[in-house]
Amino acid sequence: MRHRQSGRQLNRNSSHRQAMFRNMAISIATHEVIKTTVPKAKELRRVIEPLITLAKVDSVANRRLAFARLRDDATVAKLFNELGPRYATRPGGYTSIIKCGFRTGDKAPMAYIQFVDRPVVAEEE
Repeated sequence: MRHRQSGRQLNRNSSHRQAMFRNMAISIATHEVIKTTVPKAKELRRVIEPLITLAKVDSVANRRLAFARLRDDATVAKLFNELGPRYATRPGGYTSIIKCGFRTGDKAPMAYIQFVDRPVVAEEE
């Protein structure tokens, strides 16, 4: 029976899910906004927000914990050098999910997940 089991299965086994969310967490930390399906975005929020909270206090132990979850040196460096200090005074809620219609082909609900208060880069025309 499935009593009190949190999280979505997303039709994947546990190692596939872990690898997928690790890759998505690296992508959102690098690009600060990604487009994905709504259920994946809601699950990704459960992965990335504790990492931002961890990055608010820069210590060797916290860097090792973040590296154990992400396995990417550049992402851990960005997490602790940019994202942690940026959200040092915010008590949570570092991401927002913006729905953006349905995917062509299977009509899956799509969404952008992005960091709140991220610097907007103006595009040149």
